[in-house]
Amino acid sequence: MKKVAIVTDSTAGLPAELVEELGIHVVPVPLIRDGQTFLDGVDITPTEVYRRLRAGETGFSTSAPSIPEFLTVYEAAAQGASGVLSIHMSPQLSHTYDVALAASKQMESAPTMVFNCNSAAIGQGLVALEAARAAATGATLEEVARRAEEIAAKIQFLFTLDTFDYLRKSGRMGGAAALMGNLLQIRPVLYLPQGTVEVFARPRTKPRAIQVILEQMAGEPPGQPMHAGIAHADVQEEAEDLRLRVAERFGPAELLLAEFTPVVGAHVGPGLIGIAFYTE
Repeated sequence: MKKVAIVTDSTAGLPAELVEELGIHVVPVPLIRDGQTFLDGVDITPTEVYRRLRAGETGFSTSAPSIPEFLTVYEAAAQGASGVLSIHMSPQLSHTYDVALAASKQMESAPTMVFNCNSAAIGQGLVALEAARAAATGATLEEVARRAEEIAAKIQFLFTLDTFDYLRKSGRMGGAAALMGNLLQIRPVLYLPQGTVEVFARPRTKPRAIQVILEQMAGEPPGQPMHAGIAHADVQEEAEDLRLRVAERFGPAELLLAEFTPVVGAHVGPGLIGIAFYTE
């Protein structure tokens, strides 16, 4: 029986084993420096990007994959599929969604839908995972899209960072721009309501910021399976500690740990840690 194929882009940061297990198709996002183009997670690793950033290197930029690049992945995904669902971050954060939408309109081999998950990074990844699981049951394209919409509406993605420098340069500050100049006094918790970066809380230390995130997780409906994904930017030990705390306190049905990909890392810089989560 033909099933729906799931496509996302590399910024979702999904573990390779889950991508392979669920047959998710991934479009790599370009990272550019000094006229040289690297493909996210293909030609350059997060470790290399963070090493360069910590050494003071600048000049990294990103662009959306091209329409032909999307079409190549879409055509491959459409082989033997009943349809294609392409899941991407908010168009307010990236042009990737817009390019994916333009490419989908050129698809003739299979019906292709593009979905704005109103999240990013590991939050986007959680939506793609659940869509892939729905597709594996033989659900129709419309049913898989509805499932993605259900999960996207539930996901919260909260994060804290050490510096605004990279986010400011990326032009993706959103409402968090109001905090510029105050980061020496606070370690804000940011989130993505409706796909834009906004301020959730203004704690003064990073440990307190992590506690704010855990307290928000504790507000989820009790007795329901929780799914969560932790992502970090070159702070592996902090992420491992958070993973242990989440596992002990909430016992989630699913708990992923990933590093922000090179493209995301270039926008946020080293030190960021966050968690996306939802309950069934």
